[in-house]
Amino acid sequence: MSPISRGNLDLAIDLPARGSRRVVRELHRQLRAAIVGGRLRPGLRLPASRELASALNVSRNTIVNAYDLLLAEGYVSAKGRAGTIVVDFLSVPSSFGRPTVTSARDSRLSAAWRGSTALIPTATRRGCRFDFAVGIPDWESFPFALWHRLEGRALRSAARSHPDYGEPQGRLALRQAIAGHISFARAIACAPEEIVVTAGAQQAFDLIARILVTPGRTTVAIEEPGYIPLRNVLAAAGARIVPVPVDGEGLRVDRLPQNAKLIFVTPSHQFPMGVHLSLARRRALLDFARARGTVIVEDDYDGEFRYLGKPLDALQTLDRHGAVFYVGTFSKSMFPALRLGFVIAPSWAREALVAAKQLSDWHAPLVAQDTLAAFIVDGHLARHVRKMRKIYGERREILQAALERFCGGLRVIGIGAGLHLAAQIDPSVATAGLIERAREAGIALDPMQRFALGRRKSDGLVFGYGAISADRIVEGVRVLARLMK
Repeated sequence: MSPISRGNLDLAIDLPARGSRRVVRELHRQLRAAIVGGRLRPGLRLPASRELASALNVSRNTIVNAYDLLLAEGYVSAKGRAGTIVVDFLSVPSSFGRPTVTSARDSRLSAAWRGSTALIPTATRRGCRFDFAVGIPDWESFPFALWHRLEGRALRSAARSHPDYGEPQGRLALRQAIAGHISFARAIACAPEEIVVTAGAQQAFDLIARILVTPGRTTVAIEEPGYIPLRNVLAAAGARIVPVPVDGEGLRVDRLPQNAKLIFVTPSHQFPMGVHLSLARRRALLDFARARGTVIVEDDYDGEFRYLGKPLDALQTLDRHGAVFYVGTFSKSMFPALRLGFVIAPSWAREALVAAKQLSDWHAPLVAQDTLAAFIVDGHLARHVRKMRKIYGERREILQAALERFCGGLRVIGIGAGLHLAAQIDPSVATAGLIERAREAGIALDPMQRFALGRRKSDGLVFGYGAISADRIVEGVRVLARLMK
C-alpha cells in the first residue's frame, strides 16, 4: 500500500502488481471512492500525473488514464496549469440547468395523473386499539410455516430447472389448481386455458381497462358507493365514469346509462354495503349486456366467506354470451402481501388480455405461483378457508350483537358474507366528527361516505372484522357507543 501525502492530500492507495491489467481500474476505483466518501473534498487539487506516478511506482500513462476516467464521469475537472481539481459531483453544472421543483399539475403529465402522487389512499392503522378497517384479513391465523416449506420446495425446483421468464398467462399448474378450486368453492366451471393469473384484483382491473377503455369515449358504470381503487384505475384509463346507486337488492340495473360499454359490479357481497345482487337483478343485468353488447366485470373479492343462505350463481356461471369477466383474488382468503389473483376472460378477449399482462410486468412471480399451486392442490387452501369461515362467522355474530345492543343509532346491514358489515346511521349523528373522535380513541373505522363519489350522501359506517380479534370487538363497540352519545 502506497501512502500519498501532499499538502492537504493524505490517502493510502493499494494497487496490484505492475503489469497487471487491473492497475488503472483499481486506481480509478479507489480515487472515485475517496471522492464519493468525502476524503477528497471538492476544490482539492490532485497531484500532477508525473508526481503521482512516481509516488505509486507506476507509469505516467496509468495516472493519465485514471484521471481521464474521473474526468469523463464528472468527478474532476481539468483546469490547465491549475491541474486536476475535485468537483462537487452532487451538484449539477449550471450549463445543464438544474431542474426545479414544479407543481404536480405539470402539463407534461398525463391529465389523469396531475395533482396527485398517490391515486389510491392508504390509511395508517398503527397504534389503533380496535381495528375495524375494511378489507384486511386475519393474516396472523395463516399457516406461514407451512407456506414457507412449500415455498422452499418451489424455489429448489426452480433452481434445478434453469429458471427463465414464464408464460404471461400464468403457470399451467396454478391455472389448473385455480380452476379446481373455484369449481369447488364457487361452483364455476372453467378450463385452465380461460384463466389469466394477475398481481391481485387491482392489476386485473387495470388490464381490463387497458384493453376495453378508449380514453374520453368509453362510458363505464360503477356502483355507488363502491371500491375506490377501481374508480381510480378507470379514471387513469380515461373512462367516462357514471356512478349507479345501490339499494337492498344491489346495483340498480334500471339506472344504468344506456350507452354503458363496461359495468363493474360486486354481486356476491357489494362493496361496501354488503348486500348481494338479487337473482332478478342478475338476469336483468345480463339481459342489458346482451342487448347492448356491454361487458360486465364481476369482482368476487370475498365470495368464499358466506354465512347465511345458499350462495347465488355467479354472473359468470349464468352468462351465455361471453359478456362477463370474472375477477378473483387470494388477498382476502390468504394474505394481501401475496399479490396474486386471476381473471376468467371470455374467449374473444383472452389474447388481448394476455398481451396486456406481458406488456405490464411479463408475468407474476414464478416461485409464488408454484407455491400457491401446491398450497391449493394439497388441500391447504380449502382447509384454511373452512377454518377462517368459522372464525369470521363468530366475529360477525359478536359484532352484530354488540352494535345492536350498544349503538341504538345504527341499523346493521350486509351481514350475509365477507369480512365486513355495514351499518346505516341516524342522520342526526355527525359522521365526520364521530370518525375523528373514534380515531382519537384508537378505533380504526371507515365512513360509508368515503366510498362514494359525493353526488349522493351515504350515511353509514363500515366495520371490518378480519383484523380484530373476537375479544376486542365488544370493548371497541362500547367505546364507539359512548362517542356517539
